Amino acid sequence: MLSTIRDPRWAIADPLVFGAGTIAGMLLITAALALPFAYTARRFARTNHALCAGLRPPQRALFGVFLVYHIGFVDGLFTAHPSWTPG
Repeated sequence: MLSTIRDPRWAIADPLVFGAGTIAGMLLITAALALPFAYTARRFARTNHALCAGLRPPQRALFGVFLVYHIGFVDGLFTAHPSWTPG
């Protein structure tokens, strides 16, 4: 779209407005995800910690290796015959 804008001032304003909108959207999504945890922090401290902490580093690494293997080789991303069915 930027290549179609002829006025240099509008051409500079376009990415600035796009960037500001992206930042605002990320801020709203992050706030929407974090607010339930903030409001229930005292009453459900252990549950919040478990949900926020997730897996420990070795478990994360093993899960990542599992995903790479499954998507890359079982589903065929790294092979000559990919097999993917939507669903």
